[in-house]
Amino acid sequence: MKRFKFELEKILDLRKHREKETEIALVKARGVLNEIENKIVMMDAEKERISKEVPQSMSDIVAFDRYIQRLDVTKDNLLVEAEKAQRKVNEKLDIYYKASRERKVLDNIKERRAQEYRKFVLAEETKILDDLANGVKARKMAMG
Repeated sequence: MKRFKFELEKILDLRKHREKETEIALVKARGVLNEIENKIVMMDAEKERISKEVPQSMSDIVAFDRYIQRLDVTKDNLLVEAEKAQRKVNEKLDIYYKASRERKVLDNIKERRAQEYRKFVLAEETKILDDLANGVKARKMAMG
């Protein structure tokens, strides 16, 4: 018997490749989001650190205040970037889910056809073995 061959194997390979590409794009988008979130955490930590310092003069107070304002503005900008990055992650996630579903559909079809082929091969082998067994039995009866 010849081996099972899935006629849509090339399309399945293409869908697997597309799924892998979308997964990589998703990971990159999540990396960007994580980087932004880490910067936000660093901004908060820096603001907390600076707020614990005791200014020595009036110019220190003004400098501290301006620095804290700059940290707040930077954090606000990072929050906007984080929101955009989260939307990008969601888009990439949707694309990945779609690619994954498309691949799974073909995987399921391939598995079903492979099962059908195995049943067919088993039935054919059983038929051949039955024919052989009946032939041996018939020859023994004819001889004996």
